[in-house]
Amino acid sequence: MGKMPMLRTGWKPVPQKHVPFPIRARILCVVQERLQKILSARGICSRRKAEEYIVQGLVKVNGTPSVLGQKADPEKDRIEVEGAVLGERMRMRYYLMNKPVGVVTSNVEKTGTGPVFLADGREKNRTCPGFRTVRNLLPPEIRGKVYPVGRLDKDTSGLLLFTNDGVLAYRLTHPKFDHEKEYEVMTERPVTDGQLRKLREGMTISGEKTKRASVERLGAARFMIALTEGRNRQIRRMCQKVGCPVKDLRRKRIMTLEDPRLREGEVRELSEREREELLQSVGISATL
Repeated sequence: MGKMPMLRTGWKPVPQKHVPFPIRARILCVVQERLQKILSARGICSRRKAEEYIVQGLVKVNGTPSVLGQKADPEKDRIEVEGAVLGERMRMRYYLMNKPVGVVTSNVEKTGTGPVFLADGREKNRTCPGFRTVRNLLPPEIRGKVYPVGRLDKDTSGLLLFTNDGVLAYRLTHPKFDHEKEYEVMTERPVTDGQLRKLREGMTISGEKTKRASVERLGAARFMIALTEGRNRQIRRMCQKVGCPVKDLRRKRIMTLEDPRLREGEVRELSEREREELLQSVGISATL
C-alpha cells in the first residue's frame, strides 16, 4: 500500500482519511476571523468596544460598512477604521511610577500621610492623605483615569505602569503573551550557582511549574531575574523554596521600559518614543 496522504494542522500531521469532511474543508479553506477579534489583535480596541464601533458604522470592509458578526481575512480584505476610532486610541495615556516599599498597589485611597514627588517637580515634597496606596502618588488630575497594570506587593519597589489602555493592560498581564518583567533581587545570604540554576529552570509552586526565567548574577547575594509570568509573590516564593530568602526586591524593567533616574515615589508620563516602542513590543499599533 502507498503512503497515506497527510494534512498539516499546524501542530502535527493528521491522516487525511481520519479527518471528517467538514474539518478537512475548514483546514483547506482560508481562515476568516470576526472583525472584533481582528481589531483587538491589532491593538485598536477591546472586542467589546469593537462591537460598538461596528454597530455605529465606523468600521468598513472593502469599502462597505460592516455588520455585527461579520468575518474577514485580515491578509486579503481591506479593513478601514474611521478616524474617530483611531483618535480614541491616540488619547490613551501612559504613566510610569517608581513605587516605594510600603505602598499598596490599589486604585482605592487609604488613610495615612507621606511625601509625594513628581518627576517634573511641580508637586515636590507635597504631603498627601492616603500615601499608603499608589493612587495617592498620582497627580490629582489623572487619579481614577489611569489604572495600574498588574501589581507590586507592598514590600516590593520599582517600576509600575499606569494606563487607560485596556488592550495593552491585557497584553502585559495575560501569561499567554510571555512579556518580560525584570527584577533586581538581594537575598539574606549568599546564593549559590546551583540555586540560581534552579530559579532559571523553573520549579513547582502550588502544584504548577513556573516558566523558565533569565537569571544573571550581580554579586554574592544579588542577581537579576526576568520573568514572563507574574504569579502572586512569585520571586519571593521561588527564592524561599531554594533556600535564599529575599531581603530586597525591585522591578527594574517592564518590556522596553527602563528608567534608572526615576526616584522612588516619582511619576512621569511616557514619551512618544517610549509609548511607540512599548506598544510595538507587545504587537499593538494605532493603525491596521
